[in-house]
Amino acid sequence: MKPTCTAATVFLALLLSSCFTAREGRIESDYSYAGNFRHYRTFAFLQGADGTARDSAAMLDETVRDAIQTHLRAQGYKLNQRRPDLLISYRVFDGAMRFTGYNQPDLMQWVRKESVEDDETPTDERQGYDRVRYLLNDGTLLITLIDHKNGRAVWQGYASNVTARQGAQASIIMRRAVRSIFDRYRVLSEDYQNEPQMR
Repeated sequence: MKPTCTAATVFLALLLSSCFTAREGRIESDYSYAGNFRHYRTFAFLQGADGTARDSAAMLDETVRDAIQTHLRAQGYKLNQRRPDLLISYRVFDGAMRFTGYNQPDLMQWVRKESVEDDETPTDERQGYDRVRYLLNDGTLLITLIDHKNGRAVWQGYASNVTARQGAQASIIMRRAVRSIFDRYRVLSEDYQNEPQMR
């Protein structure tokens, strides 16, 4: 009897671990070659940035906003409602969706080159955007950073499998998703880079 119970327990553990593994979502990001990433210092949230219904998901909205703010502050960015360098937009999409991303060099490799494309950049020196189509399942959290000066999106990160359920479990899922997304945006603010004594 004991060996049978042990085998059943091991089987159940393997089954549960495979379920948790299958629950992991796709985490991706892409960026604009026109982003002036080394010079951003401040941020603010775009008004009405989330796509959730205020009556049923206000707590979830607050969780996502708080998690984003925590990550940006840890990277040296300061909240500035009046004149932000970056506007933050985020939205939770329910269900599956098709999404277009881009195959690009790692963001930090691009930032280290200290190159920013603009209208003056010759055509033969411009980076190309190699499109990739993704199928994102079971809900997606999309976070977009917008250069406030020119109104262009300069970076976006997204995580799938973030079905927005209510309660503590939804908050945990969203915090993990925000952390996973910002693992792909490791750019420190200009102030943080220039003032090591402040760390």
